[in-house]
Amino acid sequence: MSRREVLSKMGMGLGGMALADMMGGGGTKLAAAEASSMAAARVGGLSHLPDFAPKAKRVIFLFMSGGPSQFESFDYKPVLQKNQGDEFPASFRKGGKPLGMSGAQSKFTMVGSPFEFRQHGQSGAWISSLFPHTAKVADDLCFVKSMTSDAVNHDPALTFMQTGSQLPGRPSMGAWLNYGLGTDNADLPSFVVLISKRGVDQPLSYRLWDSGFLPSHHSGVHFRTGKDAVLFLSEPAGVSRASTRRMLDALKEMHTEKMRAMPDAGVNARIEQYEMAFRMQASVPEATDLSSEPEHIFKLYGDDAKKTGSFAANCIQARRLAERGVKFIQLYHPGWDHHGGLCEESAYPTSAREVDQPCAALLTDLKNRDMLKDTLVIWGGEFGRTSYSQGNFSKKETGTPAYGRDHHRDCFTFWMAGGGIKGGLTYGESDELGYNVGRDAVTVNDFHATVLHLLGINHERFTYRFQGRDFRLTDVAGNVVKAIMA
Repeated sequence: MSRREVLSKMGMGLGGMALADMMGGGGTKLAAAEASSMAAARVGGLSHLPDFAPKAKRVIFLFMSGGPSQFESFDYKPVLQKNQGDEFPASFRKGGKPLGMSGAQSKFTMVGSPFEFRQHGQSGAWISSLFPHTAKVADDLCFVKSMTSDAVNHDPALTFMQTGSQLPGRPSMGAWLNYGLGTDNADLPSFVVLISKRGVDQPLSYRLWDSGFLPSHHSGVHFRTGKDAVLFLSEPAGVSRASTRRMLDALKEMHTEKMRAMPDAGVNARIEQYEMAFRMQASVPEATDLSSEPEHIFKLYGDDAKKTGSFAANCIQARRLAERGVKFIQLYHPGWDHHGGLCEESAYPTSAREVDQPCAALLTDLKNRDMLKDTLVIWGGEFGRTSYSQGNFSKKETGTPAYGRDHHRDCFTFWMAGGGIKGGLTYGESDELGYNVGRDAVTVNDFHATVLHLLGINHERFTYRFQGRDFRLTDVAGNVVKAIMA
């Protein structure tokens, strides 16, 4: 046989095995590494993963899109309050001009938060009065107050936090996990995206949950509000489920013939997507129907819990998906881009109120179901905010100051809970004025490496070859932050 024939037949053999496995319905049961405590069967994923015993089985990422101010939430800086109205010391900028949109300002004025901070829990965590419910679960949280990013504008910073690259085209973190670890439920997507329904002009691009150069079926699936959580999933009027099944069976036969003539991984991906869509027609309506939730659950999550598309309703949805084996659940809550009027009731206080009780309720709900121990919950945005005012600010101002804060990439705050994270811990700190990292910096690459580690993956070995290069979620950097792990 010619070299071309050998490669063709070998490729068809591998593709045929994958196709037969997928068409079998149950998928291949992949045993985790011997050290792994994960004994349940899964569908898809890489057979050699996990590399070691995972501490987390799933991730819920509560993403505050727009860049929430750490000074109004979890990074208490009394020095800013004391010196409010004074010129920000140029020495903290280390000779450089501020990045973001305030570079043209002639004056940079320090401003503290007008909201009261108190210590909470046995850990004594400092938490703003805007987050009273979060304060009640302070000892479940690990605050990382030394996060840094390479990007200072929304689009590249969002893309960087989700994919490990500022440029579009790379797979998102959820897609990487879907590729590596597969799913525990073949009837639901392994990676689901939920976006709060808010009247803010801050669109989120599909590429934030795209599969990039990975096979397309690893992309996140956006569950929308309304009757149909997934667009075009329901049968058209007059088309029965049985006829759809017959159509898919015929399509499989056609694709199988094509595979014999010309092996193509893309064909497998398309068949897998068709089959997943068919299974989702039954599984998604059940998973997204909150009517079966008892009244005390809605009360736990707050007044917005029955509002379709609210962050509270999405948190309940996230817990339901986690129960059903979805591995990566991404919640986006847009509207945190407060360049002006930050402290006005319609701005930061409203955003905080919308997420405070649902976040705390989610942790409580997971704990009550004995799921928090292996569910990693993350809260944060693409960057933080400046410790000086964007725009003019005067010491003579009275009442609630009408200032804003600009984008700031050099130091901001995340919190993490569950899934192998030490509760009641504060890791790292910002400097006296909250401008730079004071100690223990955590980069975006470090963050991604740590999340992968908690899921049992060595980030340096977790690669995908594309265009002649082995790519990683963490690119060529990243260190696991083991100090925050239980």
